[in-house]
Formats: sequence, structure tokens, C-alpha cells
Amino acid sequence: MAEGIDVISFGAGEPDFNTPEPICKAAIDAINQGFTKYTPSAGIPELRKAVVNKLENENGLKYTPEQVVVSCGAKHSVYNTMQVLLDPGDEVILIAPYWMTYADQVRLAGGVPVVVAASSESGFIPEYDDLKAAVTNRTKAIIVNSPSNPTGAVLPRETLKQIAALALKYSLWVVSDEIYEHLLYDGEKHTSLASLGSGIFDQTITINGCSKSYAMTGWRIGYAAAPLPIAKAMSNFQDQVTSNPTSFVQKGAVAALNLPASSMEAMRVEFEARRDLIHSLLTAIPGVKMQKPKGAFYAFPDISAYLGKDLQTDADLATYLLDEAKVATVPGSVFEGSGHIRLSYATSRSDIEKGVARIAEALKRIA
Repeated sequence: MAEGIDVISFGAGEPDFNTPEPICKAAIDAINQGFTKYTPSAGIPELRKAVVNKLENENGLKYTPEQVVVSCGAKHSVYNTMQVLLDPGDEVILIAPYWMTYADQVRLAGGVPVVVAASSESGFIPEYDDLKAAVTNRTKAIIVNSPSNPTGAVLPRETLKQIAALALKYSLWVVSDEIYEHLLYDGEKHTSLASLGSGIFDQTITINGCSKSYAMTGWRIGYAAAPLPIAKAMSNFQDQVTSNPTSFVQKGAVAALNLPASSMEAMRVEFEARRDLIHSLLTAIPGVKMQKPKGAFYAFPDISAYLGKDLQTDADLATYLLDEAKVATVPGSVFEGSGHIRLSYATSRSDIEKGVARIAEALKRIA
């Protein structure tokens, strides 16, 4: 793009909407009022209380402010969690396809990722027997991400109950990444895994943040809610790594969490329309198969019909689409979903139409 080449990118995992004005105003007011110093490492009391209220009102989860640790993005919250939970050699179950950062963060903590594959035919919903078979005497935790990056899958309540039962049976921690919870379609309802009973509540670390729901990716505000000993350990760990999240950004996050849920409905509705558009266009391409995603803002089509002699992997195909169609996608193998590519539809409808048309034309040349 720096060379003036017209590349349509489906790579960005962030809303293309502006951060709502009340959030921006709260942060600007904080700067103007001199709120630019250090804060408590785990976040200002006002923000931790806002998180507590949000989790109780929206998710049915009753925490105290001391059980909340605010971090520099949900990614940071997951990192803190892995560092606190894992000892060298501990195993963590990941449901593939999964956000690739999970595996790297497990390894950074000395842990071992254990992958359970979910098929596209199942809507990327894991089978209980496969999850159970992955448990060993070294298993420490399982990471759940619903709605999912990269597939847009939403785990049914029954599947979440099965995961909770498995965790309770084998005394496993569950790390529930719910960052896309507000981006649901077709009437889907979000279920927080920790809400399924007092037992699983005590074994769950709930991860969330402001990036996706409030178009605040660059603000870097995430949070974890956990049993008190885990929360204290995460706070102490964070204190030695980043200290606090940015002071005035925390004021913006308070404003975000205090907005009515309806304030971001227009963004969700637009994403649903884009979901419908990209699904219809991609599945009209001969040989391309795709489940309609129920959440987040990613399409994850199966393009294996186009892999063969010249383009052997999804990475080869992604490179081909970039070079020949000037369309940027992410290879599915990055997420342990080989034979697929990921397209973010957090971009305009016109770019979706132009980009998929380019993909269709490029694939026609290799069919």
C-alpha cells in the first residue's frame, strides 16, 4: 500500500468504527484534569467497580473489586493468567482453530499446548469425548473462546456445561475469553461459563475487555475476574511488569462500561449485515465451503478445493491472493485450521464486495 498498490485487507481484527464520543470525552477530561499519574497496579477502584457491576448485571457473575485485575488489553490479561497458573510442563487444552496467541503464551509460561481439533462440519464445536481424551495428569487448564477468533463459532450452552463438568471432574482451571460477547447474530445469547454453578465459578478466570465491544482496540484495556488468590497473584505479577494500565484511559473505560448496552447495537447490526454479505459472496464461489459465523467478525471459509500441485497449503493460497488479487487474508494454518483462510469483515461493505470479487476471479484462474 505504501507503493500505491490498491490492496483490500481482510486481516485486521478490530472494528472499523470510531470509539464513541462519551468515552473519548471522559479520557480527554481526565487529561485536562491532570489525571496522568500512576494508579493502583490492578486498576483504579472506580473502574474495578464498574467491571464488577458489568459482570453482575450482564453475565450473572458476582465478584468483588479485589477479584478484578485491569490490564493493558485482554491479551495482557491472558498472559498474566498463564504466568500465574502454570508451572513448567503443565498442559493447557486449546480448541482448534484457536487464536494463535494462546499457544505462544502457554509456552512463554513454560506450559505445553494440547490441541483438540473441532471440525468445520460441527460448526467448530468440540466433542466432549475428544476433550476428555486430551486430559492427562499434567493438564492444568483449558482455554475457551466464545464467540471465537478465528471461526466466529459460538459454543452452545450444553457444550459449555460439558466443559464445566470436565473441569470439575479433573480439577482444571478454565480460562474463558469472552472478548467478543456482544458481537452475536441470529438471536444468539452469550453464556459466561463461570455462571453455570458455584463450583465452576471457583475454577474459572473470566477474561474480557473494551477493545471489540466499544471499538477501543488501541486504548489497550482488558480485565480478568478470578478467585481472590489468583487475582492477587496476577496483580502482584503485573506490578512488576507494566505497573498500571494508562491512567486516563481507565477513565475512558469507566465511561464505556457505564454506557447503555444499546449504545453499540448499531455496530453489531452492521457487522451482522456484513456477515450475511460476505457469507453469501464466499459461498457463491465454486468449491468454497463455509459455516455462517454466529459471532465475532471473522469468516473462516474452507478453500481446500483449491489446494494442489501449485498451491499446496493455505499459506500458499493466501500469498497467491495477495500477489494476484491484491487481497490480504490470514492462512488458517496460523490458527491450526489448515485448509482455510480467515477474513475479517470489520471493513466496509464495498470493500467486502470488491475484495471477494477479486478472490473469486483469482480462484477461477487456478480451478
